[in-house]
Amino acid sequence: MLQLLSKIVAWIALAFIILATLGPLHERPVIAGSLFEHLAAFALLGLTFMLGYPRHVWLAIAIVIGSAFALEALQLLTPDRHARLIDALVKASGGLTGLCTGYVASLLSHNPVWRSSQVPGLPTTTTSSYE
Repeated sequence: MLQLLSKIVAWIALAFIILATLGPLHERPVIAGSLFEHLAAFALLGLTFMLGYPRHVWLAIAIVIGSAFALEALQLLTPDRHARLIDALVKASGGLTGLCTGYVASLLSHNPVWRSSQVPGLPTTTTSSYE
């Protein structure tokens, strides 16, 4: 369920980032400083793509990091935007942070030690063959 929800959020986040990046500058939502917004948006994007597609790590990396640089370059085609290398690097580093966080979370969630039925001191959910 978490994987499906992450996939949905990942694609919605990417669509929102595309609209905010390539849309008219005066219609872009402003929450904080632009560098922080770039970092946070791409961290969320990386996290959700990695949680949504844990078996397709390279695809998630390509989408997140590729979109960071591609969207920055596409701003050259808009009349009121400008592409800056520092913006692309901040977006890519935010994406990489989210990807790494999602990867670690994915590893931990698939490790039996972290499942509640396997934690020492908690009752197990398995049934014995003696019943």
